[in-house]
Amino acid sequence: MFFTYFLIAIFATVLGSLAGLGGGVIIKPILDTLGHYDLSTVGVLSSITVFSMALVSTFKQIKSGFKIELSMIILSLGSILGGGIGKTIFDFFLTLFVDQSLGKGIQALIIALLLLAVLFKNKLPKYHIKNNLIIFVVGIFLGTIASFLGIGGGPINVAVLIMFFSFSTKNAAISSVFIILLSQLSKILLIALTTGFSSYNLKMLPFMVIGGISGGFIGASLNKKLKNKQIEKIFNISVISIILLNIYNAYISF
Repeated sequence: MFFTYFLIAIFATVLGSLAGLGGGVIIKPILDTLGHYDLSTVGVLSSITVFSMALVSTFKQIKSGFKIELSMIILSLGSILGGGIGKTIFDFFLTLFVDQSLGKGIQALIIALLLLAVLFKNKLPKYHIKNNLIIFVVGIFLGTIASFLGIGGGPINVAVLIMFFSFSTKNAAISSVFIILLSQLSKILLIALTTGFSSYNLKMLPFMVIGGISGGFIGASLNKKLKNKQIEKIFNISVISIILLNIYNAYISF
C-alpha cells in the first residue's frame, strides 16, 4: 500500500514537473478511483505532494538559469488569492452532498471538460496580455480552479500561458510549476491556520511527499533535455489519458 502511493506520487510528479501538469491532475483521479479516502483527504494529499514537487522543481529550474518574468509573479500572486477562494468554495461544495461520491463525480466531470478544452489550446487565437490587473485576475481564476478541484491546475495553467501570454509549451511548463507552487502554498497555509490537519488521514503523506520530491528533480532534469515538440506530445498524451480516467470516475459516481 505504501509503495503504491509512492509510485503514484512519483509517476504523477515526474509528468507534472516535465510537462507542467503539476501532478495533482493525475493524483486526484487515481486516488478517487482507488477510493481509500474522502474528498477532503484526497485534496490535502494531492496539494502537499504537488507542493513538494513544485518546490524542488522550481528551485532546480532557477538554479539552471530560468528567469521568472514579472507577469508570472503577478499571475502567481493572483493564484495565491485564488487558492484561498477555491478552498472556501470547496468547503461549501462538500456541505451540499450527503453522499460524497456524487461530489467526486461532479469534480471529475468538470476536470474532464476543462482538459478537453485544454487539448485545443493550439487551435485557439493567441494573445499577449500586458495589463497587470488583467494578469492578476487571470491568476485568481487559475488559483481558484486549481484549489477547488484539488488538481494543482497544471494543464489549465499551461493552456492559459500559451493562449494569453504566447509561451512555448516548454516555458509554459516551467512557469506553470511556479504558479502551482504558490497557489498550493496558500491552500496549505489556509488549512493550517483554520481547521488544521488533525481531521485528515495522512498516513500515506510521507511516502507521497518523497515521491513528489523525487518526481520534481527527475521531471525538471527531463524538461531541460527534451525538445518543445517532445514535451508537447507527452503533455497531450497525458491529458487524453486523464480525461478518460475522469470520465470513468464520473460514470461510476453518478
